[in-house]
Amino acid sequence: MSVVLVCCLALLAYVYAGYPLLCALLAAVRPRRVAAAPITPRVSLLIAAHNEAACIGQTVRNKLALDYPPELLEIIVVSDGSTDGTDEAVAAIAAGEPRVRLLRQEPRAGKTSALNLAFAEVGGEVIVFSDANSLYAPDSLRKLMEPFADPAVGYATGRMLYRARDGSLTGEGCSAYMRYENALRGLETKVGSVVGVDGGIDAVRADLYTVMRADQQPDFVLPLSVVVRGRRVVYVPGARVYEASLSETKAEFRMRTRVALRAWHALRDMAVLLDPTRHGLFSWQLFSHKWLRYLAPVFQVIALLSNLALAGQGDVWNVLLALQGGFYLLAGLGFLGLRLPSPLSFPYYLCLLNAAAGNALVRFLAGQRQVIWTPRT
Repeated sequence: MSVVLVCCLALLAYVYAGYPLLCALLAAVRPRRVAAAPITPRVSLLIAAHNEAACIGQTVRNKLALDYPPELLEIIVVSDGSTDGTDEAVAAIAAGEPRVRLLRQEPRAGKTSALNLAFAEVGGEVIVFSDANSLYAPDSLRKLMEPFADPAVGYATGRMLYRARDGSLTGEGCSAYMRYENALRGLETKVGSVVGVDGGIDAVRADLYTVMRADQQPDFVLPLSVVVRGRRVVYVPGARVYEASLSETKAEFRMRTRVALRAWHALRDMAVLLDPTRHGLFSWQLFSHKWLRYLAPVFQVIALLSNLALAGQGDVWNVLLALQGGFYLLAGLGFLGLRLPSPLSFPYYLCLLNAAAGNALVRFLAGQRQVIWTPRT
């Protein structure tokens, strides 16, 4: 039992600290450069939207105001069976702006199908993906295009910055987690390719776009398919995008469950990338960053149960149990809504993430899939 406990704790330490540290070491020893340069290719910016009338107008106008040559930018909005006035809001803008086009997907079929529909209409050399509530910094599109000056780069992702406007624990936890992920993406870029991206500000060469199944997660499957084809996926911190974080625990749990469930299906679909003889270092990155990360709740549960079984059998096991108990006590206080100083609120959000990942794993093993959902709920 002691071996099981030590192994599980070691795996958890590796997932959250060991892997980033190894990436930092590799980046320092043998960094891979990106030959970025200021370029302005023709861009098709795609937005899939379902019942986003409250924010779609602001999002489209934000893209029209970007510091990018107007004649080189087109915006295609796909309304996925919207019923709340989303179509009318986009059509009103398109009536006076030829760069904006509205497509309608009926019946509703989900984001991935919407992007596939829009792909048939693109005229750009590079396709950019934005969420319906994503607001770009004025120079973000220019920054996002710079890595494509390097022919080895096939996909680029920007820097997601969440705004926790209500000061909630969930919002603050999401913001802190995103800072951690952004730092890791920077290290992964220096090692080779980024493993995970954010669909709010991504870009792919148009000739590398792969039409996906409706149940596949575009901001995971598509960059992995780019790696399969021998190109790099890189992180561009200067390409900033802003979104409001979710503030309610239930909403964040549902969103994280959905993302993890679709990710599990993607990991199975792209299992070929685990072959190190074909994909080298990236196989280790994918296994460490995604496979082990999504298995973390399993390690947590086994570590706690094995530690309980060892209680009273030695000072070491008693200390470890006390530490685990303190960790879960802080998490429990967070779930009860008690405000704690930022470092002490970390256990709450980590447990929320891993509870969602565990729920997704159970649903994946049961054969469940998710194609459509209500935005940000």
